[in-house]
Amino acid sequence: MRINRVVPSVSATELGPNRDFYQDFLGFEPAMDEPGFVMFRSPNNPTAQLIVVTEDCDWDAQSGRTAMSIEVEDVDAAHARALDRGYEIVYPITDEPWGVRRFFVRDPNGNVLNINMHIAHRD
Repeated sequence: MRINRVVPSVSATELGPNRDFYQDFLGFEPAMDEPGFVMFRSPNNPTAQLIVVTEDCDWDAQSGRTAMSIEVEDVDAAHARALDRGYEIVYPITDEPWGVRRFFVRDPNGNVLNINMHIAHRD
């Protein structure tokens, strides 16, 4: 399986202190900024990213459930492999309205991972 990017998720009670820390202190910049959800990226290495999400995130209520996002080249093949191996799928494979196809799977340690790929927006 080809992995394109790994993005850790940080659970937060509020975004303000996290903006101060990740943006002002560490120098990340917001790549996506939605209610209860900010994806930060490095300005000199845009694939170095992290997500900060609050429990009350209303933009993507599922985001707070995951420990990290792993972008793969073929999410359907990854989903089939997870099913073949008997891994627990905790969120079904779904085309999200913001252009991502994804599913969530539980790893052997109980962490929930968002396995995804970008797709064209479908109308």
